[in-house]
Amino acid sequence: MQRDIEKREWLLRRNCSLTPRQTVTAYAALCALSLGVALVFLLQGVWQVLVFTAIELAAVTTAFILYARHASDYEHIVLTAGCLLVERVSAGRASQTVLEPYFTRVAKPDSPRSLVLLEAKGTSLEVGVYAPDAQRRRLAQELQDALLDQKR
Repeated sequence: MQRDIEKREWLLRRNCSLTPRQTVTAYAALCALSLGVALVFLLQGVWQVLVFTAIELAAVTTAFILYARHASDYEHIVLTAGCLLVERVSAGRASQTVLEPYFTRVAKPDSPRSLVLLEAKGTSLEVGVYAPDAQRRRLAQELQDALLDQKR
């Protein structure tokens, strides 16, 4: 007789130090400061500083755009009776992988940079990108325990 299993969920998110509003404020302050310095030099006839400021601001803009695109990345793992769903969102693109819990094997990370490996019927998937080593190990153990509970 199979036990009823409640829904188990794990949510792994990036650790972002700035909120979207703080990011925009920091970007605006950096641009204003750089352009202010460039303007002072431009008024003194040193126009070359403005060129380097434009290059600097292009690089900073690129970095902030990349940061903003990946700030909301996450992995969401849901285990229910008969279904292990792994949803990933990276740079606004979502992907879902469905595994059968009864056939899923969990491989714990074997080094600090290793991820948790899920394998079932020829499909393998690494999870835990946004978690530190200790949390990945705990995730692997919890997943393994939950899968074993479901098989009983």
